[in-house]
Amino acid sequence: MESTDSTTVSQQPNLPPGFRFHPTDEELVVHYLKKKASSAPLPVAIIAEVDLYKFDPWELPAKASFGEQEWYFFSPRDRKYPNGARPNRAATSGYWKATGTDKPVLNSGGTQKVGVKKALVFYGGKPPKGIKTDWIMHEYRLPDKTNNKPPGCDLGYKKNSLRVIIFYQF
Repeated sequence: MESTDSTTVSQQPNLPPGFRFHPTDEELVVHYLKKKASSAPLPVAIIAEVDLYKFDPWELPAKASFGEQEWYFFSPRDRKYPNGARPNRAATSGYWKATGTDKPVLNSGGTQKVGVKKALVFYGGKPPKGIKTDWIMHEYRLPDKTNNKPPGCDLGYKKNSLRVIIFYQF
């Protein structure tokens, strides 16, 4: 059976002409990630929920709800070892490698840390001999102190396990 573009269009949010989804780091953390982690309603359902590590980067644009040059996802963070803190960043045919240090995401006044941003690059093959590609990921997470849920509140996610990902290719 032949697939049509109408299926793809119906899955995209109904947005006005000229709309561009290009939030700041603070907006991503405060209005999307924090709300998603606390099960609060989102301003618009524009960020798809996908386990990014089950796919290669070139497969991910088709899984996004919206985007042409960059794509946004909510993704769980898998652990490399069951009782460890080290993340598992292996994908189908390669792995994501962190570059640089974590960057704080500050509120608009610059007085409060609302999140953390990490840059990652996709390497094809197995470490340490992987081949660097031009696929880039920016991972946003809540700071550790804000991941402690209040008594009686079940977020539905393990502590520090949900991420907002911006994903693009140079």
